[in-house]
Amino acid sequence: MPDDSARRNGIALTDRQRISWLRLIRSDNVGPATFRDLINHFGSAEAALSMLPELSRRGGSTRHIRIASVDEAERELETARRFGARFVGIGEPDYPYALRNLDAAPPLLAMKGHSHCCALPAVGIVGSRNASISGTKFAARLARDIGQAGYSIVSGLARGIDAAAHRASLQSGTIAAMAGGLDCPYPPENRDLLEEIWSGQGLAISEMPFGWEPRARDFPRRNRLIAGVALGVVVIEAAARSGSLITARLAAQAGRLVFAVPGSPLDPRCEGTNALLKNGAIVTTTSADVLEALAPLSQIDPFSRPAANEPPTESEREFIPSPSDQDRSSLVQALGPTPVEIDDVIRHTALAPQTVYLILLELDLAGRLHRHPGGLVSLAMGE
Repeated sequence: MPDDSARRNGIALTDRQRISWLRLIRSDNVGPATFRDLINHFGSAEAALSMLPELSRRGGSTRHIRIASVDEAERELETARRFGARFVGIGEPDYPYALRNLDAAPPLLAMKGHSHCCALPAVGIVGSRNASISGTKFAARLARDIGQAGYSIVSGLARGIDAAAHRASLQSGTIAAMAGGLDCPYPPENRDLLEEIWSGQGLAISEMPFGWEPRARDFPRRNRLIAGVALGVVVIEAAARSGSLITARLAAQAGRLVFAVPGSPLDPRCEGTNALLKNGAIVTTTSADVLEALAPLSQIDPFSRPAANEPPTESEREFIPSPSDQDRSSLVQALGPTPVEIDDVIRHTALAPQTVYLILLELDLAGRLHRHPGGLVSLAMGE
C-alpha cells in the first residue's frame, strides 16, 4: 500500500498502464464494476485483458468477445490530446476525490479544463430544462453564493437550471458532467457555454469515448457522475418523472445529502421537488441551508482512506482455482431477473466469496449478467 503522502498526491499511471486501462474499459461487456473486479482479481489491466476470452467462454458465451486494440486506445488518446483533453485514472491526483468512493466509479475520465475544480468540495445543482424565470434566477443565486463559499458547482450542461448554475459559477469553478463524448455536447446550443466553462475556471468530464453522441440511456450515467462528484445535490423545479429525480436518488444511494427547493403545488415543474421534501430532502430556500448542512462533510480529509479500485499487491492476492461446473450451475440457479445482493448469493450458495465473484465476472463478460445500483446483480433475461 502507498504511504500517506503518496496517497494524498495520488499515483500517476504510466503511459503503458493508461493504454491498458483504456483498452479494458472499451472492451465488450466491461463496465466500471467489472473493470474494478478484474483489476482486483488479476492485479493489472494487462493481465485482465489476456483473460477476457477465457472468462467469457467459461461464462457461457459462444461469440468472440471484442477486445479494444492498442491502436484503438492510442488513437483515442491522441484524439484527446488534439482536443486539449486528457484521460485521468481513478487513483491519480486530478480525479474528483468524492467520485473515487462511488460504487463502480468510472476508472477513467476524459477531462478538459481546469482540474483545480476537482480539489474543491462540490455541490450539484440540477432541475428542469423548461425552468421558470424565478427558478433559473434562484439557481444562479444559489450557485454564485455556494461557489463564493469555496465549493465547485457540478451540473449536467442541460437547458434551464443546469445552464443557469454553470453560468453563475464560471468564475468560482464549475464542472460539466456530459452524457456523450467531450466533443458532443447536448444540447448542441450549449456548445458556447461549454467552451466558456473549459476556457474559464471550469472543467468538463465524461466517461464516454470521443465522438459518442448521447442517447437516452446515457443520461442516467451522466446523472451518476453528478451525484458522485458532489457532496450534496440541490434539486430545483423537477417534474414528477424528471431526470433530476434520478440524480437525487443516485445521490441518496451514494450517501450524499439531497436538498430540494419547495415550489407551488400548482406548478407541475415542482411536483418532483415537493415529493422529495415529503421523503426527507433538506428544505432549501437560501444558500445557508446548503452550506450549514455540508460544513461537517467538507472538513473530511478526502484522502483519509485509500482510493477505490486500488489493486492488491502480488503478495496480497491469493490463488483462486477456476470454479467447477457445479459451482457455476449452483450460482446461475440462484440468480433470476430480480436484482439481489451479492452477499445473499454467497449465503444461499455457500460458495466461497472469491468463487462467487469470479463466476459473476464470467457471466458478466459473457453478457449474461446485469449489474444494478447498490451492487445488486441479476441474470440477463432469457437465461
